[in-house]
Amino acid sequence: MSQAIEKLVAAQQRAMRDKPDVGGFPYLAEVLRKAGVSSNVWSLPSCQSLYLTVHGPVVQQGTPLAQGSLDVPPFDREALIKALRADQAGESSFPVFLHNAWNAGVVRYEVDLIRRCVTYAGCQGEE
Repeated sequence: MSQAIEKLVAAQQRAMRDKPDVGGFPYLAEVLRKAGVSSNVWSLPSCQSLYLTVHGPVVQQGTPLAQGSLDVPPFDREALIKALRADQAGESSFPVFLHNAWNAGVVRYEVDLIRRCVTYAGCQGEE
C-alpha cells in the first residue's frame, strides 16, 4: 500500500470515528485537508472517487448506485438543495445523499478542499 493510500484511509477512518451527527461533511473535509488532500472528485452513479493528495493521487471505487444502461435524470437544482439540506441536518446517510444527488441529475461533483467549495454538475454542463 502506498503512503498516499495509507494517509488517506487513516484520515477517513479518523473523520468517520470522530465526526459529529450534524455537520459531518465540514468535519470530514477539514480532516482530509489537514491530511494533505486538495481535491476530491466523485463520479455518479459509479461512485468512483478520485482524491488528489500531496502524497499522490488515489482512486477509490465504491459500490455503484446502479448498473447497466440508465437514463440520466434531468438536473434538478431544488432537489439537490433538498438533499444537501437533509445531509447537513444529519437527517440522511452518505449513501442516501449519493442516491438523492443522482436522482437530482448530478453526474459529477468536485470538492475543492483548498478553496472550501463544492461544485455539482449535470451531464449538460449544469452546475
